[in-house]
Amino acid sequence: MENKKKILFLTGDFAEDYETMVPFQMLLMVGYDVHAVCPGKKKGDTIKTAIHDFEGDQTYTEKPGHNFQLNYAFADVNPEDYAGLVIAGGRAPEYLRLNQRVLEVVQHFMEKDKPLAAVCHGIQILTAARVVEGRRLTAYPAVGPEVSLAGGTFVPVDATEAVVDGNLVTSPAWPGHPAFIREFLKVMGVTIDLNAGSRATTSVEYLT
Repeated sequence: MENKKKILFLTGDFAEDYETMVPFQMLLMVGYDVHAVCPGKKKGDTIKTAIHDFEGDQTYTEKPGHNFQLNYAFADVNPEDYAGLVIAGGRAPEYLRLNQRVLEVVQHFMEKDKPLAAVCHGIQILTAARVVEGRRLTAYPAVGPEVSLAGGTFVPVDATEAVVDGNLVTSPAWPGHPAFIREFLKVMGVTIDLNAGSRATTSVEYLT
């Protein structure tokens, strides 16, 4: 595909492992140019991810995940260049939302009605950016009170589901990746035909 559409992918130290690795790879798979960035880091730097799981405790456990290499510098990001934004969850959003430039980037996508997807604790960045007022969205349940306080409507759904409100796609956690990315691609204007041609192949059409 010529002049591939660019996706901005925001992550950071101790972001959830799956919520960083899987969406990044899925978006590359369908042909997007995905710029993975973290404030204060440049192309080639790595972030440490964390694995969150449920093992019978009252909240999730956390273990070291993979190191993830960034492929673009956050300092070089011009939000006008991107067709969509994806925000990983985990612990990273706690501190990423303290970065004013991060909030401005998020505000750009919402003000311009450009596709934006956030999973799990990534919604903390949206509430800090004050862009959820009047919107329906989901998140990790512990983030629900923040959504309500920020003027949004928190929609409790199963961890395997996603919620779509216009340009905004959200999901509670990594089990929702299939629905999360499927709905984000729809908002991006992508159709996938698994029955194209004489054999069962995958055909991706990028709509303008």
